[in-house]
Amino acid sequence: MRTRVTAWTPAAPTVADADPFERANIAARVLDGRRTVVLTGAGVSTPSGIPDYRSPDATPRSPMTIEQFLSSPEFRRHYWARNHLGWRHMDSATPNAAHRAIADLQRSGAATGVITQNVDMLHLKAGSRPVLDLHGSYGRVICLSCGHTQSRHLLAQALEAANPGFADRARGRGAIEVAPDADAMLDDTSDFRIVDCTACGGILKPDIVYFGESVPRPVVDRAFAMVDDADALLVAGSSLSVMSGLRFVRHAARAGKPVVIVNRGRTRGDDVATVKIDHRCEWVLPMLVDLSQPSARRVSDIFV
Repeated sequence: MRTRVTAWTPAAPTVADADPFERANIAARVLDGRRTVVLTGAGVSTPSGIPDYRSPDATPRSPMTIEQFLSSPEFRRHYWARNHLGWRHMDSATPNAAHRAIADLQRSGAATGVITQNVDMLHLKAGSRPVLDLHGSYGRVICLSCGHTQSRHLLAQALEAANPGFADRARGRGAIEVAPDADAMLDDTSDFRIVDCTACGGILKPDIVYFGESVPRPVVDRAFAMVDDADALLVAGSSLSVMSGLRFVRHAARAGKPVVIVNRGRTRGDDVATVKIDHRCEWVLPMLVDLSQPSARRVSDIFV
């Protein structure tokens, strides 16, 4: 089963909820006293400067598929040249208010864990534990032949040694547009040299789920277990356009567990949501943290 599509266009624009505090109040009452697992998507990371594929104002993109990556050294050179520039942007990104709010929910015991579709490691940087990287992590590289893994930082050193001055030359041509999944927009990559696995000479690939790949079964099983262990599901910043995230929403709904969705724009899970808040995560999630406090819940009775 394929879990990620090969081309993306922005979602249709919607009008944000006029009173996000009122909607957050309702959501807080639904989640009150329930152990909640959080499922996150790109919408929690866009305020940190990481672009996404599906928000209404996103740039239409056609990311590289796993078939292209495996088909020829030319495609792999093109990918690694762009990634060699783009991963630095992702590596330097810092958590925003949405990430910090989710970490606060975990520390208070209101949230039991995070399942994220993002590869940016920002939940970990914010202090969230545990975090399940559904689509992998930009910070690791894996060999497709022997399975050896290494840090993306170590690979950066090897790529820099093989391509001295490449990043400086690319920046000298003008501003570099960064795309999702630690990629960058760059046309001329003909002079870039890729490196292979130091253990076996095999093909290296970021340890992320490419478009056209399936999420590994053990990861899916663990995510289902996290949903089963919780009393409610909070979705933040995901349009749920692909089954890799939507299946957990449907699973929770079938089990009779409340589903709260916070996302700018429509999602494929809106029809089963107990509460849907159409607004920005970095605004709404801190509200949920404040409203989860006992004193705030007493005040919220006035407004609901």
